[in-house]
Amino acid sequence: MARPTTKEQLLQYSEENFHTLFALIGSMTAEQQETPFGFEDRDKNVRDVLIHLYEWHRLLLQWIRSNQAGRKMNFLPEPYNWKTYPQMNVEFWKKHQQTSLAEAVKLLRQSHAESMELIGSFSNEQLFTNNYFSWTGSTSLGSYCVSSTSSHYDWAIKKIKKHKKSLPD
Repeated sequence: MARPTTKEQLLQYSEENFHTLFALIGSMTAEQQETPFGFEDRDKNVRDVLIHLYEWHRLLLQWIRSNQAGRKMNFLPEPYNWKTYPQMNVEFWKKHQQTSLAEAVKLLRQSHAESMELIGSFSNEQLFTNNYFSWTGSTSLGSYCVSSTSSHYDWAIKKIKKHKKSLPD
């Protein structure tokens, strides 16, 4: 799927990929959903992938809400930056090792709905004009939204498909 360049595409692709992700998970047995991945990766199971998406939604939501309220905030929390964010992802993974798959599903569904509602509150111009908001730097708000939703769901779908293919029939 192409990278969205309009609000309409962003909302549509995000919803489509989100539903595709959950249809894929739903096509697996409960046991397969809980089975550890058969390949080396930071994320060890379906739960880890869903929690990763949830935590990136939280980053997006907190960043937008804080900056809209006049509280300057970077997208990535201290001490992370775009060179060290993989370490942040590991911290997200560690934080949720006691989170159940059912709770991960609940958290992700909620954060997705919040993200779609917040994205929907912006105009196409606000989302896809570079430098529209001072706090987005040289890029657009929509670029961050795409990365945290539709594109990230695509990543998750590929990872879970890889897992499903590795399972015995």
